[in-house]
Amino acid sequence: MTANAVSRKVALLGNHLPRQCGIATFTTDLRDALSSQFPDVDCFVVAMNDASEHAYPPRVRFEIAENDVAAYRRAADFLNVNTVDVLSVQHEYGIFGARAGANVLALLRELRMPIVTTLHTILRDPNPQQRQVMDELTQISERLVVMTAHGADVLRATHGVPEHKIDVIPHGIPAVPWDSSSKDRLGVEGRSVLLTFGLLSPDKGIESVIDALPGILEHHPDAVYIVLGATHPHLKERLGETYRLSLEDRAKRLGVDSSVIFHDRFVSQGELVEFLAAADIYVTASLNQEQSTSGTLAYAVGAGKAVISTPYVYARELLADGRGILVPWNDPQAIAREVTSLLGDDMRRHRLRERAAAHGRSMTWPVVARSYFRSFDRARVEHAERRRTVFQAKTLARRPIELPEVNLEYLGLMTDDTGMLQHGAFNVPRYRDGYCLDDNARALLLMALVEEAGTVDRRSVRRLASRYLAFVNHAFDVESGRFRNFMSYERHWTETAGSEDSHGRAVWALGTVVGRSTDPGRQSLGGDLFQAALPATRGFTSPRAWAFTLLGIDEYLRAFQGDSMVETVRTPLAERLLTLYEHNRGPDWPWFEDRVTYSNARLPQALLASGHRMGRSDMTAAGIESLAWLAAQQCSEDGCFAPIGSNGFFVRGGRKASFDQQPIEASGMIAACIEAGRLTGEPRWAEHARRAFQWFLGRNQLQQSLYDPVTGGCRDGLHPDRANENQGAESTLSFLIALTEMRASDRGAEALAAGEAVS
Repeated sequence: MTANAVSRKVALLGNHLPRQCGIATFTTDLRDALSSQFPDVDCFVVAMNDASEHAYPPRVRFEIAENDVAAYRRAADFLNVNTVDVLSVQHEYGIFGARAGANVLALLRELRMPIVTTLHTILRDPNPQQRQVMDELTQISERLVVMTAHGADVLRATHGVPEHKIDVIPHGIPAVPWDSSSKDRLGVEGRSVLLTFGLLSPDKGIESVIDALPGILEHHPDAVYIVLGATHPHLKERLGETYRLSLEDRAKRLGVDSSVIFHDRFVSQGELVEFLAAADIYVTASLNQEQSTSGTLAYAVGAGKAVISTPYVYARELLADGRGILVPWNDPQAIAREVTSLLGDDMRRHRLRERAAAHGRSMTWPVVARSYFRSFDRARVEHAERRRTVFQAKTLARRPIELPEVNLEYLGLMTDDTGMLQHGAFNVPRYRDGYCLDDNARALLLMALVEEAGTVDRRSVRRLASRYLAFVNHAFDVESGRFRNFMSYERHWTETAGSEDSHGRAVWALGTVVGRSTDPGRQSLGGDLFQAALPATRGFTSPRAWAFTLLGIDEYLRAFQGDSMVETVRTPLAERLLTLYEHNRGPDWPWFEDRVTYSNARLPQALLASGHRMGRSDMTAAGIESLAWLAAQQCSEDGCFAPIGSNGFFVRGGRKASFDQQPIEASGMIAACIEAGRLTGEPRWAEHARRAFQWFLGRNQLQQSLYDPVTGGCRDGLHPDRANENQGAESTLSFLIALTEMRASDRGAEALAAGEAVS
């Protein structure tokens, strides 16, 4: 078979060996099969990288660090410039950075060639992030490949994908020749071999097989159970070899350790074939009921093995029509019964093998490669018909703002073993001013946002987030229920209780950790501190402390909606803030106080967030009205964002202070406008947020950048004649929080635009 003339250059996006995972093996095998079947096609790989370094072969021509958003965009440029005909995406939520692997969309949106996406995981009940990513992925892809009919059903039912867009292509498998000498070479000659292989993790259900061994050995004392595969890298990173050791200990306690062999290696295909040839029965006791594909099970069926499996989705379909045996979940007795029966009945075992092998002939890599190529060529034709105009220039007005990458280098420089230092002398940390809760709380909040975005290395996030949370934890005085704020460089608290505002900021940060972090330890400690610190806020008199607390409550309720204790704190605080606004509001002064001072936009933002969650239209209306007025006040004659200056502020009936302009005001305005846009859908709020962010980058009254791209820090403010060259914690954190929120907002807008464009 020769390649269709329209497809001469194919790129595959996914993991690649020597990275150790199933997707890497699949991508490598698919590329080899395509190149073997279509030698005149240039077929190469764009490889996804985790934190480890991998020595790839020449076929890998581009690498993407999973959390580096800029690398995804560079990859898009690389693919476009190299005139790739088709991109084959190997999709699994966990291999692309950000929540639910959203980073990959930054690449796919920029491509000018058709995309054929193979879905290795298809969920019937995805969480909101997974649903959003999958919905856009299915829209942006020309064709979608699934490995089972069930997967196609789920795509249609859950994501509304039309049937004509879906190709069902089985998981490819290698040829596994019968070799009676394999047992001798593996040192298990004369024994009945049970085999489980794949990366080791708790969802494989290996405990059930070990628990079944005593019953099996009672009838077949020569049986041996081989567990083939290294511990999953992500599990090993978190827990080391604890899980494997627990399995070994389980076998010893049951007295079956002499009949269990652990091969702690990620084996080559040749080695795997050797083990498959030696196996009498392949056992898969997976606990993941929605597992929609399994390379290990496909290999076993293709090898003509007698298979015993739990009834997960892929197994039910692949083992139908007598191609294998299904046993209930977590049922060692059933496994023992079926293994014993098969080992004692050669004819029954042989019939299973024959049916499995016959089905496996349609799954060999040459057959699968030809099916993929038909999908590629069909995608090319459909893409050309659907997009006659490949390129459309965007004017400056239509082009989104170019956002810098998130750079935490200066944040790390300002952080020591205690926490984040307050101030900098130019771009050098200033020790004499010590630390404060305010900045460590802001830094903790930033880390929760960055963690959710998934754009920064997980280890860096864990190290910094743990440091800031440790500071916040140390700042809390259990007896008084209050936080201390200022600490000297010598690590002495300089006060017994901090301000109400600093307390509110800490509550806000802790609520964000609970609502957005995926780390159980930080979530648990954050939740304990949040609950302990919340009661004190009932007696606060500062409107900004109310606002910070309300924002923290809103974040906390993302995870624990319905927490009645938290609800009883939110309601009176929100009512107080609304009452304050109504009391001070006038026809030409729709504001909360007689002065506009600092952290201004957080007041309407708190009303918007609380009003929306509480179903209070009066609160959201007040939030919109006050924010619109503030946006008008914070705009210069030439249309730049110009926050109320801290040198005099803005007193009712007086003149606005033009300077000093503070980064904290721009950051608050950005967040509040994003919230207003999310609730109203009105495009004006995106423009207000964009204008406020551009203030950091030099679109201000002095045309000077506050952000320093060399250090990753932010200057402390804008004076009448210059920018303040000191780069302190508050300013840098204000910029980084604003940048992270702008990036998240842009991702949402891009997803919406992509969906509209496709539909």
